[in-house]
Amino acid sequence: MNDFVTRFLSEAESRPGEVAVIDPDGRTTTFGELRRLALGVSTGLRAEGLEPGDGVLFAVRNSATAIGLFLGVLHAGAVLISADTAVGPALVSARLRACRPRWLIAESLFATTSVVGPARAFCRRRGWPVPDLRQPLGDRGIRYVHIGRRLPGVPRSALSLKQLLGRAPAEAGEPDLDAPALIVFTSGTTEQPKGVVHTLRSLTSAVTMLGEHLPFAPGDVMHADGIMAGLPALLGGARLSLPKPSAPPGRFARDLAARRVTHAYGVPVHLAEVFGVLPRWPEHVRHLVMGSAPAAPAVLRQALAAVPGGEVLSIYAMTEAIPLAVARAEDKLAHIERGLPGDLLGMPSPGVTARIAGDGELLVSAPNACLGYLGAPPLTELATGDVARLDDDGRIVMTGRKKDMLIRGTYNIYPGLYEPSIALLAGVREAAMVGTPDPVTEDETVVLAVVADPAVDPARLVRRLRRQLPGLIDAEAVPDRIVVLPELPRSGRSRKLDRRRLRELMTAATP
Repeated sequence: MNDFVTRFLSEAESRPGEVAVIDPDGRTTTFGELRRLALGVSTGLRAEGLEPGDGVLFAVRNSATAIGLFLGVLHAGAVLISADTAVGPALVSARLRACRPRWLIAESLFATTSVVGPARAFCRRRGWPVPDLRQPLGDRGIRYVHIGRRLPGVPRSALSLKQLLGRAPAEAGEPDLDAPALIVFTSGTTEQPKGVVHTLRSLTSAVTMLGEHLPFAPGDVMHADGIMAGLPALLGGARLSLPKPSAPPGRFARDLAARRVTHAYGVPVHLAEVFGVLPRWPEHVRHLVMGSAPAAPAVLRQALAAVPGGEVLSIYAMTEAIPLAVARAEDKLAHIERGLPGDLLGMPSPGVTARIAGDGELLVSAPNACLGYLGAPPLTELATGDVARLDDDGRIVMTGRKKDMLIRGTYNIYPGLYEPSIALLAGVREAAMVGTPDPVTEDETVVLAVVADPAVDPARLVRRLRRQLPGLIDAEAVPDRIVVLPELPRSGRSRKLDRRRLRELMTAATP
C-alpha cells in the first residue's frame, strides 16, 4: 500500500508545470513547486536531527505552503500536531502539555502575538484568538522553524523555512504506515484534552475513500478550505482552490466563477448564505459536497437548485474517521418529505462496517478509523456518539446524539429525530430542540427554538404539531415552549449548532 504522500509526490512529478493550488489571495503554486517544498521540508528536518516519531506542532494558515509543510512533515516520519490556535490560549496550553512536541513550525506572526505583550493586548481587545506558544518558544529543547520574515518574539535560535530548505538532504527510511502520524484535538477540557491519533494508513484510506466518492481528473478544480478535503483532488491531478477564511458569501460566489470551479465543498450554514447571493451557480460547477453538520430541508432544496443536473452529496464523517457514509441530497430530502424519522446518512462507505449497540449508538470499524485517542489504548471499534438505525437497504439513519438526549418522565427524547420534519413546516426554516431544568419535577422542560418567518406564531405552531401527531412528532416530545429566534447559535469553523449555548439562552429566557 503506497501512502498518500508517496502517491502525491509521484503524481506531482508527472505534471510539474501544472497549477496545483490557488491560494486564498489568488497566488498559484504548481505541482512541481509543491513537490519540491514537501521534499525540501522532509530532508531539511531530518538533516537538522528530526527523528521518526518526533512531534511537530503545526500553526500555519491554510495555503499552498501549509500543504507542502503538511506533506513534508509526514514524509519525514514525524507526528504532526494541529495547534488549532482558534480555541484560545488555555486549551492550546493544555494540548501542548499532553503532546510535548519536539518541533514547532509556525508563522512568525504567531510568535509575536503569543509572547509580545502589546501585540497580545491588541489582539485581545479586538476579540481575536491569540495562540499561547510561550511554552514551546521558551523551551530550549524545542526546535522552531518560522514561516515569513523574522518578527519580534521569534527566538534567535529559530530556523527560517528558507534556511531549512537549504539543508543537505538526509536519507529517508521506509514509512511506518501504522505509527502515529497526525494528532487532531476535537474536544475535551483543559484537564483532559481529547486528541485523535491517526496513522499514515488511516489517513491514506480516508483520502482514497473520499476520492472514490468524488473522483477527480486533470482539469477539475476543487474549492475547499481543508487539507484533507483537498488531497483527493491533488492526487487526481486536479487543482485545489482555497477560499479566503471568513470571507463574505459574495467572495465565495465570485471565486466559483473566476476560478472555473467544478467541485465545491462547504458546510450547510455557510452554503445557505452563498445561495442567498447566488441561487444558481455557474454551469461548470458539477459537484457540490456538504459536510460537517445536518442540513435543513430548505438548504437541501437550495443546493439542488444551485447545481441543476449536477451532483449534491452530503458526507457523514468524524475527525476520527473520514468519511463514514455518503448520501445524495435528493435521497435525504425524500426521506424527510416522506415523513420518515431521522436524518438519512446513506450507505456505509466501502470498507466501513456499521452496527447498532444495545442502547442505539452507532458503532463502526473501518480502515480509515483513527488509531485511538492520545494516551489511551488503540481502538478496535469506534463509538460515534450518534444514535442511529439501519434501514431495510442497510443505510444509516441518525436519530440523534446521545449527549443531546432529553428526559421527560420515563421517555427519552432525541431531538435529531424530529428537527428535520419540524423544519419542513410552512414558515419554519430551522428547528432545534433542547431541555432546560425544571426545579419542581426535576425533569427537563422541552423547548423548541425555531428560525421562522415573522408570521409564525409559537402558540399556533404548538397546535399544528399536536394536530399532526403521531406522524410528525411523538406526543411525549411535543415541546412545552416554542421560541422564535432570528438565528440559532453556532460555533467552530463548521458553524455547527451550539446546543450548550442554546440551552443557556433558553434557560435564561424561562418565564
